[in-house]
Amino acid sequence: MGFGRQVFEFLKSASIAHAKWDMEVSTSIIQNRKKLLFLLILALPILAVTCVEANDFIGSKTAYGPAFYSTKIFLVSIAVGLAAGLITGCIGAGGGFIITPALMAAGVKGILAVGTDLFHIFAKAIMGTAVHKKLGNVSGKLAIAFLVGSGGGTFIGGAINKGLYNKDPLLSEFFISSIYAVLLGFLGFYALFDFIKASRQDTGGDSHGGSHGGPSGMTGMAVKLQNLNIAPMITFDEDFVPGGKRISGWIVAAGGVIVGILAALMGVGGGFITFPMFVYVFGVSSMTTVGTDILQIIFTAGLGAIAQYAIYGYVFYTLAMGMLLGSLLGIQVGALTTKVVKGIHIRGFYAMSIIAGFINRVSTLPKKFVELEYLDLSAGLVNGIEYVGNIVFWIVVALFGVWVISKFIMNIGALRQEG
Repeated sequence: MGFGRQVFEFLKSASIAHAKWDMEVSTSIIQNRKKLLFLLILALPILAVTCVEANDFIGSKTAYGPAFYSTKIFLVSIAVGLAAGLITGCIGAGGGFIITPALMAAGVKGILAVGTDLFHIFAKAIMGTAVHKKLGNVSGKLAIAFLVGSGGGTFIGGAINKGLYNKDPLLSEFFISSIYAVLLGFLGFYALFDFIKASRQDTGGDSHGGSHGGPSGMTGMAVKLQNLNIAPMITFDEDFVPGGKRISGWIVAAGGVIVGILAALMGVGGGFITFPMFVYVFGVSSMTTVGTDILQIIFTAGLGAIAQYAIYGYVFYTLAMGMLLGSLLGIQVGALTTKVVKGIHIRGFYAMSIIAGFINRVSTLPKKFVELEYLDLSAGLVNGIEYVGNIVFWIVVALFGVWVISKFIMNIGALRQEG
């Protein structure tokens, strides 16, 4: 139980760190008129068309796309981005985890959902580069070792996804759904237990239930890793610790490989795991970690999105644009709403939204087992299970969206006065 709790805290802090990056980047775009105008110029032609054509794929391969091309799928992508943005802005965690499952629930093939999500993160990172002022704390040697590893990791993760799809598209769908089912299930049920415990104690709590900065001292694992003297050794945090800290470049690169693989497999940019890995595993200060995380997201997401997915036709441009538009709006509304709702309610919705994503992905697995001929169940039964999982997911997401937006509208006067 203790180990499980540690893993949950690690993943939760990862989710919070990714959400914080997403909020900063989105705010940077929203506050810059030139960036907003550029985004609208890109989006208007898409909004004007009535049918999404095949050339909206970067790579021009239509075989991997959703089953239909219409304005409807673009509007769904805006709704997905809006929902993810509301969760990120309001809860401060978890929004990025539902994008790929939501796209798959809307009928987009898994490998395309991953590639498109990764491209959407890359586009947002490039547009939001106003946060470059935080790069002053980056340790150059630390960043290079990590980026070399993450670059290699994206090729491994991309090769796994493409290899599975080329062998059998059903195998690819099953693999991606399984990864998300495990992650969302673990996070969701632990978050639910936390919410129940907090409710019994009758405390409002904060919206995150954690800290961005990590522990005040280094973890036992970080101390052990820094004591391993395997050349080349990298010195960092000289500005925060007399003489700095030292760690093997091989260990940092290995961490980068893990991040790159996860980024390419899941389409989440890898940023969600970099922060806790640096702070808890490597023992790097939060200040140095923030700058390196920004660099890593741009590099890893860009390399994965373009080199592993876009050139092979696994990126659907219009969906990425729709998600970007929706998430920018959702994050702003969600962040403002946190000022007028109780923290305990937010924690409850966090658990519900993550568990809904878990139910959605788990409900697709019986059908995949039958299609792969691993199980012998009736088509009516597995289709029914998948249908129920889809309905549960969209109802929960819709209820959360309506709740947040209604709270925002009802309190818009108070929010204006506060602003």
